[in-house]
Amino acid sequence: MQSPAPVPFIDALRDATSLRLPGSGLAWLDAARRENLEAFIAAGLPDTRAEAWKYTALRALGQRRFALGDAAAASHSVDPYALTLPGIDGPRLVFVNGVFRADLSRLETLPPGLSLQPLSRVLEKDPEPLRFALSRHYREAGDVFARLNAGLAGDGVVLRVAPGVRVGKPIHLCFAGTPTEGDLAWHVRNVIELGEGAELDLVEHHLATAPHKHLGTLVSDIVVCDGAKLQHMLLQNVAEESTLIRRGSVHLGAKSQVMLHVLELGGALIRHDLHAELRGDDGRFDTRGVFVMRGRQHIDTQLSIRHQALNTASESTWRGVADERSRGVFRGAIVVAEGADGSDASLNNKNLLLSALAEIDTKPELEIYADEVKAAHGATVGQLDERALFYLRSRGLPQAEARALLTAAFCRAVFAALPNETLRDYFSDALLAHLP
Repeated sequence: MQSPAPVPFIDALRDATSLRLPGSGLAWLDAARRENLEAFIAAGLPDTRAEAWKYTALRALGQRRFALGDAAAASHSVDPYALTLPGIDGPRLVFVNGVFRADLSRLETLPPGLSLQPLSRVLEKDPEPLRFALSRHYREAGDVFARLNAGLAGDGVVLRVAPGVRVGKPIHLCFAGTPTEGDLAWHVRNVIELGEGAELDLVEHHLATAPHKHLGTLVSDIVVCDGAKLQHMLLQNVAEESTLIRRGSVHLGAKSQVMLHVLELGGALIRHDLHAELRGDDGRFDTRGVFVMRGRQHIDTQLSIRHQALNTASESTWRGVADERSRGVFRGAIVVAEGADGSDASLNNKNLLLSALAEIDTKPELEIYADEVKAAHGATVGQLDERALFYLRSRGLPQAEARALLTAAFCRAVFAALPNETLRDYFSDALLAHLP
């Protein structure tokens, strides 16, 4: 396949980086950044002929130009109250337009065994432990924006939990977008590690303080060592005309557990690539997710789970709702590799269309190369149950209210296992507010 012709997005990036990219002072980091960025510029943005981007067109994005985010673009006044979440009062790290804001963060009283710092600060003081993570070169066709991120990200989260430490309060990572004179492109890189037997609740929050059309990319590398437990809650409600593209990698050790809850609401174009590898025996990875779209929103979720060890387990339950002219994409791929005997894997994706013009493309995949495996996957796309709708109407509910009630019930079941009751109620309220 030939590379796409240069477009304004690529041309503007080439011009900006040749003039403005400062060196980090670390030869290995500058080399990795340069290699990834050059690979991104050479390949350009993929079109829908690329399998990984078959249902998500980037033509309109490719015609736009973005300024590179900097400290000045992140210095706008932000109301701290807008960043808060109910039931979450522990340490907090805040980034505005991709840049760390110490004045909005809460890092004064970190519990023993927890290290939470912005990437920019770690690169200045002790960068060597990050060498492996930040030297990575992304070569897969679907990782085009991971290359861009690896080439330009200068800030992000470095979070480490020492072996055996249980962090009592949830850690809040907040990524806020604010308007500027022009459209920005910002890039954040997160490195998170839980030591053996550690436990952590993590809340990842993406929001907008006001309307804007920025492009954000975020790459997270998460390592959960043997016997560790991670509860990860993700709320995405960015500006309705913005673009947010995320890539997450989760590596699980023996007898480790990861539970991920996701609620996707905002944005014009949202892409979330999540790759999980169960590398140790008896590891478990569960995901629960909801994506709700209206207007002309486009939300693309790519979930890939690879079982590589004995007696590993995964369970994924996702719901999608599309209204008006919106479009959703969900790909759920499970691979049970050779030697991963005794694995138990299931994936279920149910989707609801509220408009004749809405569309959701769902693609479950299952590959098994091991013995004594229990595995199941399935996907459906449908409309509201007319009998249930008639029943509610017959009890005096207006049609709009009846439809909203059934839609909310369809989605809320996914969050029933969310342990933080206050946050669970907040997720439900945010979901209701986004429904038509």
